[in-house]
Amino acid sequence: MPRPVLEMKNISKTFSSVKVLKDVKISLYPGEVHALMGENGAGKSTLMKILGGIYTPDANGEIVYKDSPIEWKSPLEARNKGISVIHQELNLSPNLTISENILMGTKFPKKTFGIVDWEKVHEKAGSILRSMGSSLNPKTLVSKLSVAEQQVVEIARALSFKAEVLIMDEPTASLSDKEINKLFTIIEDLKKQGVAIIYISHRMDEIFKISDRFTVLRDGDWIASGPIEETNPEHLVKLMVGRDLKDLFKRQTRKQATGKRVTNKPVLELRNVTDQTFVQDVSFQVYPGEIVGIAGLVGAGRTELVRAIFGAASLKSGEILVDGQPVHIRNPIDAIKNGIAHVPESRKEQGLFLDMSVKENLIMTEMSSFSKFGMLSWRQAGSAAGKHIQNLGVKVANPELPVSSLSGGNQQKVVIAKWLSIHPKVLLLDEPTRGVDIGAKTEIHKIISGLAEQGLAVLMISSELPEVLGVSDRILVMSEGRLTGELQREEATQEKIMHYATGGK
Repeated sequence: MPRPVLEMKNISKTFSSVKVLKDVKISLYPGEVHALMGENGAGKSTLMKILGGIYTPDANGEIVYKDSPIEWKSPLEARNKGISVIHQELNLSPNLTISENILMGTKFPKKTFGIVDWEKVHEKAGSILRSMGSSLNPKTLVSKLSVAEQQVVEIARALSFKAEVLIMDEPTASLSDKEINKLFTIIEDLKKQGVAIIYISHRMDEIFKISDRFTVLRDGDWIASGPIEETNPEHLVKLMVGRDLKDLFKRQTRKQATGKRVTNKPVLELRNVTDQTFVQDVSFQVYPGEIVGIAGLVGAGRTELVRAIFGAASLKSGEILVDGQPVHIRNPIDAIKNGIAHVPESRKEQGLFLDMSVKENLIMTEMSSFSKFGMLSWRQAGSAAGKHIQNLGVKVANPELPVSSLSGGNQQKVVIAKWLSIHPKVLLLDEPTRGVDIGAKTEIHKIISGLAEQGLAVLMISSELPEVLGVSDRILVMSEGRLTGELQREEATQEKIMHYATGGK
């Protein structure tokens, strides 16, 4: 076996007397994909931030890179030495073009007198994008891109450096199946070039498709490492959570439980809804106690549809009805008044105030009810926040801590709890389990199912077909802004969903 290109030994890290990593070790070999596994909060991202030069390890830790001990002084130094990181949180500059973001930190091609040769800049960035199979225009502002498109730019930026070690932290969370396959092709090419890749993902199918070896962390501890062929999904899950998860959550629908629909009157109905940009002539109903999944490829118009329902995008034509009555939703305030809540696809950018506490985020939508004569009763607010924490099982040592300190799964619970405080009739969920671990995903599924059992109408977008199939009572499929198929739970399969998602009739 070749010598490792990089070794991390006895890596520990302490924040404010809390030890988040404890003597962790990992070895990387040239031309391999090494899966780094663990629940949210296990320490994966912290370990990678140490490797990428963002954090320094505690005193006893050691990083050996190409047979030499190293201690990065900055992320730029690590990157210049061949360590390239694609972080889970997108770190792009929205006011700059795709080209400027991809080549940021490099020397731009110049004309005479030091003037930037923008045509060569765009040509170089375009070449990197084309190598990934992307047709994005490098002159486009990043602010105009979807989350999935921004992820493509993030990956392209990492690939713009001649990396010997490439760290990918949830790189496919916002990508379509087609884009994921392109990424896997790129990864195979990088392996042939001898690049060592650390791959962080909660998607087991991806791990077993592309990985050569694995390392599992749990609560900041190293648990196990080994060849991927010597393990299986059940074994990895047990290593990650410290217990068997034999029965991953599968919803028993109200139809299965009672043999009939709870009511024949829909709580939400769309009639020929068309928005100002992409959604075209969409009609459907959602009933109380029902979970309706929306499936489709990235760019199908799913997010645009729920944003239109919530008033975050304006309608061009069509009608929205709540409890059988037409409603005029011009903005999110109108939606809230009509009992519609929306959990957006990006919790950090659209769902949370990251610099504020868990308590403040939890009471944000009901703050007015704790105010009298312009004065906020923090005692009442704290009591309400405590109930939300208990009801949804949010794991937090102190509700006064910033919400950014929570794991992804607990952050998502905070977003859901915040909207449940308005007692909605309809809950719009856009990728509710994106970027959370398997244990937290199961908990969120149970929360969603419990809400439906209480009579809430749930409309849920998910790009993970097993999730759509496992949780939904019905599945709507979109393609190019239109509704192309509707499947009952008992007839739905991944093949049928993909048929409709690719425009099949």
